[in-house]
This record gives sequence, C-alpha cells and structure tokens, in this order.
Amino acid sequence: MNQSRRIALFRVVAAPLAFTFGVSLAHAAEVIRLGVTAGPHAQIAEIAKKVAARDGVELRIVEFQDYIQPNAALDSGQLDANSYQHQPFLDSQIQARGYHLAAVATTVTFPMGFYSKRVKSLADLPRGARVGIQNDPSNSGRALQLLQKAGVIRLKPTVGVAATTADVVDNPKDLHIVQLEAAQLARSLDDLDASAINTNFALQAGLVPTRDAIAIEDAKGPYANLLVVRTADKDKPWVATLVKAFHSPEVRQFVQEKFAGSMVPSF
Repeated sequence: MNQSRRIALFRVVAAPLAFTFGVSLAHAAEVIRLGVTAGPHAQIAEIAKKVAARDGVELRIVEFQDYIQPNAALDSGQLDANSYQHQPFLDSQIQARGYHLAAVATTVTFPMGFYSKRVKSLADLPRGARVGIQNDPSNSGRALQLLQKAGVIRLKPTVGVAATTADVVDNPKDLHIVQLEAAQLARSLDDLDASAINTNFALQAGLVPTRDAIAIEDAKGPYANLLVVRTADKDKPWVATLVKAFHSPEVRQFVQEKFAGSMVPSF
C-alpha cells in the first residue's frame, strides 16, 4: 500500500473515531434537571450540586413557588428529579393525578408548626378562634393531627394522616378551621388566630420553628422529604449519583449548621 493511500484510509477511519470521541466528551458531564421549591430545598440542592460535580454530574436546579408544579413537570419529562415533598404528599398526588413517580431516598425533615401573633399555645385559643391549615390533603391531615395532639379537637380514631375537616368529631372550642394554600399561610397570621405553616415557608417569613412555633411536630415521623424520579428511571446509574450527593457529609453539615434544628437530616 503506497503512502498516499495509507493517509487516505487513515482519514476515513479516524473521522468516525473522532466523532465517537466527541460524543463521549459531550456526555461526560451528565445533566440532571432537578426541581425544588424556593428556600431551604433550593439551598440544600446548591450544596448537592457541588458534590455531584465531582462525580461528573451537572445538577441544573429549577425553582418553583408551589407544591403542585414540580411533580407535574417531573411526570411530563421536563425534570429528571425533584426534592421538596414527603411520602404522604407524594402518595396523594400519585393517587389523584396518576403520576408514575417513585421515591429513591430521604433528604431532610421539616417539622411542621403552628404559629400565632395572638396566643402562646394552642390551648390558649379562644372559643370561635379562626385557625389556618393547608388545603392539600396530606398537609391538612398533618395539621389536624397537631391540633388533636394539643387537645383542641378530636378526630375519628382510624383516619391518621389522611384526616380531613370532615373527620373532626369533637371541637369543644368551636374552632373555625380555614384552609388555604400552603404558601399563603405565613401571610395569614395578621388575620387568623393561629396558622399551621410548613417549615420552608416559615423560614422564608423569618420564623424559626424552635423559637417561634406555639406547637411543633416531633422531628422523627412519616414526613421526611424525598428525592423523587420517574418510576422508569429509579434504577438508572445517575440516580445513585444524585442520592450520593444529597447524602454527603457536606449536605449534612450544611443542614446542621444553617438551620440549627429547624430541619434535620433524615439519612
């Protein structure tokens, strides 16, 4: 084979190899589109993003202002994962909307609290007090359980976290329970006698659960927040990398130092 023919053959063979090599480089940094709610979940995701980058994964963080859209965006393929919800909420969304989503790990727990500008405890609520709770099924049941724990209402004995206002069987203070979107409850404190507020929204409003809540959940319970992906993706390698990033020492240290007991790692 003469030299010019060898050079031509090399060019023909090398071109596909170069293309393949270029494709490999293009996929070296895998991209995961992660949905979070604004506030603490977004802050935690930023720490996980730095950890994931060391393993060749780029987290693209997409912030939402409500609890409904992150699951809708994940199920439709606009996101690859989300991090903002607990299992009862996920279950209720799957049941109501037919989503094909699965939890792959826990992240942190935000104990829900009741807050008030008028009373120091739920027991101090006056007769006929207006009390705000969430209007989504899992969080409203959670708030009702806190009211029952404080002794101001009594629920049907078998309802658990699925409790609704229809399950209140005893209301000796004749409380008027007002259901609002979770994000609105912190802004309702001037108008209501007390409100149940999820910790991420409480922190955004400048409220510290361990200091300001007049009643608060136990830190350990069924409400650990989750990393969620589409069911079809749950066994893919990138999911393990995402879990590793969220379960890293860096994330644990950040949560413990930044939030000082307002939330706790659940891993």
